[in-house]
Amino acid sequence: MTLYLLGAMVVTSIALVVYALWPKSNEESNTIKRRMSGRKPQSQVAAVRERAKESVAKRVMETVAPIAVRPSMMQNAEGISKLRMRLATAGFHSESMPRSFLASKTVVAVCFGAAATAFCLAKGYSLANMVGIILIGAGVGFLAPDLWLSSAISKRKEQIRNGLADILDMLVISVEAGLGLDAAFQRVGEEMKDVHAVLAEELQIVTLESQMGIPRSEALSNLSTRTGLDEVRSLVAIINQAERFGTSIARALRNQSDALRVKRRQAAEERAQKTTVKLMAPLILFIFPAILVVLAGPAALKMIETLSNTPGLL
Repeated sequence: MTLYLLGAMVVTSIALVVYALWPKSNEESNTIKRRMSGRKPQSQVAAVRERAKESVAKRVMETVAPIAVRPSMMQNAEGISKLRMRLATAGFHSESMPRSFLASKTVVAVCFGAAATAFCLAKGYSLANMVGIILIGAGVGFLAPDLWLSSAISKRKEQIRNGLADILDMLVISVEAGLGLDAAFQRVGEEMKDVHAVLAEELQIVTLESQMGIPRSEALSNLSTRTGLDEVRSLVAIINQAERFGTSIARALRNQSDALRVKRRQAAEERAQKTTVKLMAPLILFIFPAILVVLAGPAALKMIETLSNTPGLL
């Protein structure tokens, strides 16, 4: 037995030595050569190039934005504040994002107008028709970023709504384990960033605001304002009331989680009930005519053939 074990160890050692001395592939040999010469790996070089491209794009945007933002710049501070809040609801918290968004409206309008001009010249339209089509194209391009922003807001709200019940369950577990509410927000934000990244990011923002000295009630109020969801607004109100009256926060969070799950199940049942009504139009327009052709088609062809072969019946 000992001899067999010794032989296996010798064979394994020889195999490892042969593998170490075996000629490497081009990629592995290039990696070894870069390590020996002290050069950076290919992934780091690609990352540096990507950062360089981003910096170039950022410089171009910073140069173009002040010029492109002028036609669509809002004059009142209230409009800019509403735009900044809409961008925050969509997940864009950068300070320069409103200016970039307004500049994109002008850039997209110019691009759509140029595409409409090329289309009119290719088709040979008259001047009056050309002006109308160009104005329509520029108007659609000017409104396209607003439509994209509304879609991004709706998608982000849906993601927050779907992950709210799971986040509340984690908050209940953390609070019952002995963590404070601020520490629970921080821990849940770190643990759930791979599952519900959007809501975890919002919780991390609440934690950062609390660490900066903002009162918790105000930080939670900012959370409800950023998300724009009634579920988050009611959750914030429940947490504030529980802290004010000294009741159990864990019990309040558990009750809110159960209510959210019931509401989500009812919404799913409502969508399922609407499916029957939504299927009526495809059934009437597409499926029923095909079924009618398959069922009545052979009989109709046989009847036409019979009538054509018997002239006395015509």
